[in-house]
Amino acid sequence: MAIGPVTLYAVVAVAPSVLFWCALKVPAVVRRWRRRREPETPIGPPIEKLAADLRRVHRLLAELPPGASAVRRYGTRQAYDALLVQACREVEIDHRLDRLPEGFDREIERLRVAESLAEHGFSVP
Repeated sequence: MAIGPVTLYAVVAVAPSVLFWCALKVPAVVRRWRRRREPETPIGPPIEKLAADLRRVHRLLAELPPGASAVRRYGTRQAYDALLVQACREVEIDHRLDRLPEGFDREIERLRVAESLAEHGFSVP
């Protein structure tokens, strides 16, 4: 079966366009494939450092002297809450610390989150 002149002409006319299209698209496909095969890099600090920071700030909060200023107490609680939120994000625990106002409900939420983190392997005293 012979290739007709029209078929040969179509192949010759289309081949350069197909080659240039492949030259433009193949590198992007290869980059995407390589990126997918690479392990994900963690966004936050290592989990061990986060747990150590959480224990340290919890200890600071528990050992605040009775005469400590309100600003110091508030700042330490905010640092503790920020670390709790970060830990919850790492182990995928739901929390309401960022939605609750300061007070009794937030204290209860801190205790609940600390207990949930302990169930997931974080040792928060």
